[in-house]
Amino acid sequence: MIRRTREVLPHVKLVQGYGLSETGFLTGLQDHEHTEDRLMSCGRTVSRRSTCVSWTSPDRELEPGQRGELVARGANVMRGYWNNPEETRLAFQDGMFRTGDVGYRDADGYFYILDRVKDMIVTGGENVYSGEVEAVIYEHPAVLEAAVFGIPDPQWGELVAACVVRKPDRALSADDLIAHCRRFLANYKIPRRIEFSETELPKSGSAARS
Repeated sequence: MIRRTREVLPHVKLVQGYGLSETGFLTGLQDHEHTEDRLMSCGRTVSRRSTCVSWTSPDRELEPGQRGELVARGANVMRGYWNNPEETRLAFQDGMFRTGDVGYRDADGYFYILDRVKDMIVTGGENVYSGEVEAVIYEHPAVLEAAVFGIPDPQWGELVAACVVRKPDRALSADDLIAHCRRFLANYKIPRRIEFSETELPKSGSAARS
């Protein structure tokens, strides 16, 4: 999308940010920082805000490249959910707000979002981020839309599955797509079940506008 926008609107400067309703913007990325190796980044911590990556303990910031839940602390972060102390308790840990997003930061402090914690697929003890698999599927020239999710499996706990919409007048089989995924993904991340939809995938109101 960034490449296409730059081709169509070469004089427009793109600014990208990441945040939640509960926090406002947490990270930002200016146009000159959108280099080829950072096209998937959502930027660095915004001034006066504190963001770190953690999995289970927000007081222990993970090393660059390690995957964990993004947590945040700062004046921009809400104090709690209105009249909902239980949800407020679950949303905070050691004074840090749990975003529910899995990601990591690189050595230069740039953050990358991989998935929602609740959407992460655990297959045979391995973590699979649906967003990572979807990004690979979207690289296939015959794919219009894709959604990756986990389905129950008695042996592996969950299996990676995908629902795909083909581009009009483009042929694509499950075997073709699996072969494509094998070029970029570890074996346990490759979808074990692929279904094709003849209609566009359902979306929420915010997804339809993005």
